[in-house]
Amino acid sequence: MKCFSTGCVKVKTTVFLMLVLTWLAAGSAALGAESSIELPPAIGAEEPRVEPVKGDDKLYHQKWFNQSFLDLREDFEEAKREGKRFAVIFEQAGCVYCVKMHNEVLSKKYINDYVRENFRIVQINMWGDREVTDFDGTVLSEKKLVRRWRVMFTPWIAFFKDDLTGLDGKPGSELQVMNMSLGIGPGTFYDVFTWVRTKGYETDEHFQRFHIRRLNERAAHAEKQVKDKSKKVN
Repeated sequence: MKCFSTGCVKVKTTVFLMLVLTWLAAGSAALGAESSIELPPAIGAEEPRVEPVKGDDKLYHQKWFNQSFLDLREDFEEAKREGKRFAVIFEQAGCVYCVKMHNEVLSKKYINDYVRENFRIVQINMWGDREVTDFDGTVLSEKKLVRRWRVMFTPWIAFFKDDLTGLDGKPGSELQVMNMSLGIGPGTFYDVFTWVRTKGYETDEHFQRFHIRRLNERAAHAEKQVKDKSKKVN
């Protein structure tokens, strides 16, 4: 409908300003959520190398992986008491990407340190027979948990919400904020853990944009190192 009155223009202007202010407020809230937990440096020291341990089950393990009775709700609560996030990682013997994750990604000191200090991780054997208690109290074997959660590939890492208030009775598959699977390089791996830890999923910044921002930071760091070396030589 056409409108030629000054009053109509004022109304439209007021509505527009209200929309802009609402948008800005939402943006500020998102930024506040993002900055509530400080981001670690985009890259760090890779040495000394962290060596994994190969177990009798033919899987590689990190020494600090959580050794528990596999009651996942209980493990989650322990992580929360420690101020950490909770994640479950599925692996299988003979998995090339699992081997790479341990020997080419978690072997880097800064990545290993960050994940160890900020997450409690339970490792599940995709074809294992150990008893696991799901978040809703269902007791089943590792391999049946795989089917229940519809885990398709390995490694498969499930990241859980930081608060389960009001979510009693739900299986773990319904309590995740995201999952990560297959072969992922060091940068992406580190950025996913960082994004979950800092609750990036609660902001307006999609993970891909966050990842690109961190890639740019690493590129700038590398460029600075080259320039510093060049100055020393000259």
